[in-house]
Amino acid sequence: MPRVHPVPAGSVVDLGSFGSEALGGARRVRVYVPTSPSPGVRRPTLLLLDGQNVLGDEGSFSGGWFAHQSIDRVVASRLVAPILVAIDNGGTARIDEYSPFSHAGRGGRAEVFLDVIANQVLPAVHARFEVQPWFHVLGGSSMGGLASLYAHFRYPEVFPAAMCMSPAIWFGKDALFDFVARQPNPRLSRVYLDCGGREDKGQMLPLVQSTAMHLESRGWSTKSGPLRIMWRPDKKGAHNEAAWRRRLPKALRFLFG
Repeated sequence: MPRVHPVPAGSVVDLGSFGSEALGGARRVRVYVPTSPSPGVRRPTLLLLDGQNVLGDEGSFSGGWFAHQSIDRVVASRLVAPILVAIDNGGTARIDEYSPFSHAGRGGRAEVFLDVIANQVLPAVHARFEVQPWFHVLGGSSMGGLASLYAHFRYPEVFPAAMCMSPAIWFGKDALFDFVARQPNPRLSRVYLDCGGREDKGQMLPLVQSTAMHLESRGWSTKSGPLRIMWRPDKKGAHNEAAWRRRLPKALRFLFG
């Protein structure tokens, strides 16, 4: 286990646990309020999956993202920093609840999980914090990246932006790619996609790149407009928390810039 670096006391609010009988349990949710003052300004909301990895090392198997520090250091100095919502995964149920598609007997329950986020977690966040009513960014890595991209195209009015790090597009044998291809263009969209060249012996990067190219062919722009995309290949990147933690600051600049 990595050395534990506790989150500074007082920075994180325990919002409670949320779930349903259909989900098969409750998921812990913690909220980090950025240190930068924004009097009278409603913040955007960044919801990150695999919440055990989002803050410090203490809940993570291979090290935390320290996303709260990235928000304070990278975003808050120039932009309105988002409220950070860390949603824990369901442990052994993680693969099932992060994919809307079945694959090798797993997956297929993302709709249930997204219902909990949209109809339980978000209302609780809006009731307690000064946040914008519509700007919700859903993000995650691997299966969490897959869930985030799916949620954006399934419910673009709820999640108008997605942060997809090393999304597991292979899960379901291209079912996610086919789903995205069938959906109409949202009115507004901001999509961050990345992948490491060392993931799955180099086989993952072309899959994610093909998704980025597909969106660009439909009108997503790297520069301006209502449909924005950032595709970030990381030639030396591996499929681990260290790589995602390293790439997080640039993702935040794009999503909240």
